[in-house]
Amino acid sequence: MSDARVDGERVYTGRTIHVDVDRVRFPDGSVGKLEVVRHPGAAAVAALDGVGEGSAPGGSGEPMVTLVRQYRYAAEGFIWEVPAGKLEPGEAPEACALRELEEEAGLRAGRIERLASVRTTPGFTDEVIHLFVAWELEAGRTSHEASEFMDVHRLPLRRTIEMVDAGEITDAKTICTLTLVHRWMDRNGGFGV
Repeated sequence: MSDARVDGERVYTGRTIHVDVDRVRFPDGSVGKLEVVRHPGAAAVAALDGVGEGSAPGGSGEPMVTLVRQYRYAAEGFIWEVPAGKLEPGEAPEACALRELEEEAGLRAGRIERLASVRTTPGFTDEVIHLFVAWELEAGRTSHEASEFMDVHRLPLRRTIEMVDAGEITDAKTICTLTLVHRWMDRNGGFGV
């Protein structure tokens, strides 16, 4: 907590989130109450094929990315997402990204690189999502929770950027990750990573 917090109380404790009502000292010295959703943080990962030596034998030379189309009650239906999930206590973001990649998409990655960390909605939550790109993929085993309904799709990276532009992909972490991956590919010479 920062020095801005005067005091507060936890008004809700849930499985994934907690809600606090804090009295906060603002930069001008005044004090007010704010509701804050506390979240343990998360990791998201774009898994690429066709990156690096030997990773796309006989392929078209176009980078492919794995997305999930997942049912989200709050979004009122299925949405496109990169594999992602919340950090377990003491878990490093890289480990979380690799775990979620296998659990959701059935893939293991030989290499992973951090792209950025983003604050999802800093107006009311402290959630930070750590974004990664992974490659040197091999088959693993999915392990979906009972409340997870998703299909795994392998799409050209170029197509996913078109889907962002067309409003077909609306999930913020996915838009950020795909945009950063596109820039990462440019900086790293495409397949020559």
